[in-house]
Amino acid sequence: MPMIPPERIGIDVGGKLPLEDAIAYAASNGVSIIDIQLDTGANAVTSFDAARSHAIRRSCDHHDIRLGLHTSSAVNVAEYAPLVADAVDAYLKAYIDAAVLLGAEWIVVHAGFHFSADIPQRMRAALDRLNRMSDYADHRSVLLLLENLNKEPPNAEVHYLAHTIEEWRWFYEKLSSPALRLSFTANHAHLVPEGVAGFLAAMQLDRVHEVRLADCFRNGDEQHLNPGRGDFDFPALFNALEGSGYTGHYMNAFGSLDDMLAARRLFAGLAMD
Repeated sequence: MPMIPPERIGIDVGGKLPLEDAIAYAASNGVSIIDIQLDTGANAVTSFDAARSHAIRRSCDHHDIRLGLHTSSAVNVAEYAPLVADAVDAYLKAYIDAAVLLGAEWIVVHAGFHFSADIPQRMRAALDRLNRMSDYADHRSVLLLLENLNKEPPNAEVHYLAHTIEEWRWFYEKLSSPALRLSFTANHAHLVPEGVAGFLAAMQLDRVHEVRLADCFRNGDEQHLNPGRGDFDFPALFNALEGSGYTGHYMNAFGSLDDMLAARRLFAGLAMD
């Protein structure tokens, strides 16, 4: 099969650099896709005024860099407590507004988490919120990507929603807005019994806009290891996705910026098998 062009493989900057520096790093290293979190320090979502945002958009355009945003999974999208629930709505709307200012193409969002005794109420709160945010994003021409999150140890008090294919499907089959698509984190699928093959067989590939990558161990704990440090079968993933017609981007999410940069070349080569 043909090689995946490196320009389809991005790096997850997270909170490692201010956004302006992240764009400069990407430009100097031939990276054309990045995503970043806007939660702290110089990247706080409230810090982007019109002048700063205009400069960032111009820089992305000049260097031909596609920008995505990534919300924090620590913010509970399944929150229903008074006042706090309103704050979660405000947080997500702020990300959507920032995406408009910055020219970001997508925002990765989550379904939240539960405390075992309140799963139905949490799931309904998350679904209602994602519907509201999808409507808001649609009116602002912003794309949301619902990510499958990771499992937690069985005896943990807190568990992420949408970490199994059944829970993920429960959400995305009820979310029909054109403003909501999917971010498939392949290493999270590797942690649960369904595995990557189970997810690929069940999910709607035409709704997948992004595939996130890291190494880990089959049915193990949440880790974002550099390629080769776990037992994830990257060639099988690439062959399955590319063979099924996937044309979206991949996002490296592990190690340092330089680790993710080096892995772009490795992954492009593996896809030739």
